[in-house]
Amino acid sequence: MPLPREGPRAKSSKGAWIFLREPIVIVGGGLSGLYAARLLHARGVDFRLLEARPHLGGRILSPGGHDLGPTWFWPDMQPRMAQLVEALGLKAFAQHAAGDVLFERGPGLKVERYPGFGQMASSFRIQGGIGALVDALATALPPDRIRMDMTVTAAQLRNDGVLLHVRDADDVVARSVLFALPPRLMAQTISFVPQLPPDVRARWQGTSTWMAPHAKFLAVYAQPFWRDAGLSGTAQSMAGPMTEIHDACATADGEGAALFGFLGVPAQARMKAGEAAIRHHCLAQLVRLFGPGAGEPLATHFKDWAADPLTATQADAQAAGHPEPQSMPWFDGAWSPHAAMAGSETAPEHPGYLEGALLAAEDAVAHCEGAI
Repeated sequence: MPLPREGPRAKSSKGAWIFLREPIVIVGGGLSGLYAARLLHARGVDFRLLEARPHLGGRILSPGGHDLGPTWFWPDMQPRMAQLVEALGLKAFAQHAAGDVLFERGPGLKVERYPGFGQMASSFRIQGGIGALVDALATALPPDRIRMDMTVTAAQLRNDGVLLHVRDADDVVARSVLFALPPRLMAQTISFVPQLPPDVRARWQGTSTWMAPHAKFLAVYAQPFWRDAGLSGTAQSMAGPMTEIHDACATADGEGAALFGFLGVPAQARMKAGEAAIRHHCLAQLVRLFGPGAGEPLATHFKDWAADPLTATQADAQAAGHPEPQSMPWFDGAWSPHAAMAGSETAPEHPGYLEGALLAAEDAVAHCEGAI
């Protein structure tokens, strides 16, 4: 039976409404949080989603339809993503791989060109960027159940549920809380009363946040000129600053032409160099690889995830391996009946990937529904 749309409310001293005893509160509006909201809404279960950023998406960021966060999914191995893309009526296309690849063996060495071999043919992208997935999920949810600029700083267990302290806003009480955040970020930014057991806290802190140490540079062009030159847009470099570069056109036929690359420069060195210098050297590298046309972009974008306080902690400055599936509970003891983790890193399969975010959300929703 559906829960009431609105719980009891009271005016706070700040003149705003405090929402009391929300059935389920979702902390985090990235893919996992939005998918959890979708599942709850479809089942008639009331919820409230709190997002610290002024926009939804979390690590998904797609200015102009070009991805600065997650870029690919693999339908053959990730059925949830494939099904969700289809259910939302979005268009997916294979990563462009036709044409030759380029390779730089070191600074000052001649760029080498090799025949392509369809190296990323099984990797798929969403037309308009992964951000189109975020927009489609959000559009299908009741707007009054989502609030941005809501940074949760503490969680306190009470007899009637969990009291969430929100920075510069009123507290929220939930019967059950679904934390759709990376465990390491939660360990640093949210205090828990009662405190988490030492072994649980150590697991959170030891779980690397996928993508947090990385940075991406992207250049947008009027035309995909590299395709006309018989190039796939793929390049590998030992000279840098980007180590891996790909075609980032927003559609399969080359509309929204763009190239993007992953920086191989460590986070601390990026911070020391500064964004302006990084942009300059990245664009110079594209010219070195793809010719003079690469030096005339319509726009450039740069995102250093290690410098994003809502993504990374100091522990994420050093690149780490991909998160590994873990079988131990993310909450235990007194917290277990009232809280669940849904960050992608907590998924029992595909942790860190978009597919992992969906799977973690499914598990967390099932746990939270049992608590109410």
